[in-house]
Amino acid sequence: MTVLEIVIVSIAALVAVWLVVLIVRDVEPDDYLYAALALLEVGMLAQLVVGLVRVSGDHGGVNVAAYVGYLVGSVVLLPVAFLWSVGERTRAGTGVLLVAVIVVPVLFLRLHQLWGAR
Repeated sequence: MTVLEIVIVSIAALVAVWLVVLIVRDVEPDDYLYAALALLEVGMLAQLVVGLVRVSGDHGGVNVAAYVGYLVGSVVLLPVAFLWSVGERTRAGTGVLLVAVIVVPVLFLRLHQLWGAR
């Protein structure tokens, strides 16, 4: 995994723990959490750019459509979860954010697997 991927996965893990605490305490997310989610999104946008540059060069047998699909999916995931959670101001809305944040490392693991298959 690249340093960027490790940083993104680490931020996602910290945010996931934070969200679990909020769910257990039945507290709505605050601006600090939203800032952490924005930081995570910026990291995923950077990964999108890095991934597109990687694919534009020698990609030696990587399934480009799947790779780009995972890249784009990872970028779209958090905004959709955020909009869903804003519409649902209960534990369930915070749970939606938690699921989205947990999916981020899974998507990055899959990206790593796809790139390693070349």
